[in-house]
Amino acid sequence: MTRRQTRSNDWGFPRWRGYGSERGATQVRLCDRDGCENPGDRPAPKSPNSPERWWFCEEHAAEYNRNWDYFQGLSAEEAAKRESDERRTSAGYAESSYNSWGGPGDGNRSRDEMRALEALELDGDASFDDAKAAWRRLAKANHPDVKPGDAAAADRFRRVQAAWDVLRAAEERRQGVG
Repeated sequence: MTRRQTRSNDWGFPRWRGYGSERGATQVRLCDRDGCENPGDRPAPKSPNSPERWWFCEEHAAEYNRNWDYFQGLSAEEAAKRESDERRTSAGYAESSYNSWGGPGDGNRSRDEMRALEALELDGDASFDDAKAAWRRLAKANHPDVKPGDAAAADRFRRVQAAWDVLRAAEERRQGVG
C-alpha cells in the first residue's frame, strides 16, 4: 500500500521549493502581430496618450517603433509647442554639466586633457591645432639643447612633452587611429 504524502514542501523557512515553480500552467501572451507565434512581452501604445497597449515580440516591436510618429495627429503649431516645452524642461541638465560642476571646457575633454592644456598655457576650448602650435613654441623655448644646464627649463620641457603626449593620444582615439 502506497502512503500518501500529507505535507507540502512549502511550509516554514527556508522555503523548500524554488520561487516561481508553481505547478499550474503559466499564461503566455502571444505577439499581437497577425500570424506571429512568439511571446508578446514588449508593450507598445495603441495611440498617443492612450493606456491601451499592443504586446509585441522583439522583432515586431522594433518594426513598430521604426514607424512610430510621436507627433502624429498634431498640427504643426501643436507639434512645435510640444517640442519646445520638452526641450525647455530638459535643457537644464545640459546646462548644468557645462556650467556648474562639470568644470571648464565644453565637456568633451577629460581632466587629464584639461591639465595638459593648462601646461601648454591654453584655454579649455583650444583646438588640437592650437595645442600643436603651443607645444612646438614651448618645446623650442625650453629644449635642453637650447638652454643647456638649466634645470627649470628641462623640467618645463618634460611637462610640455608629457602634455603633448596626452593630447595627441586623445586626438588619435577620437580619430580612431591606433
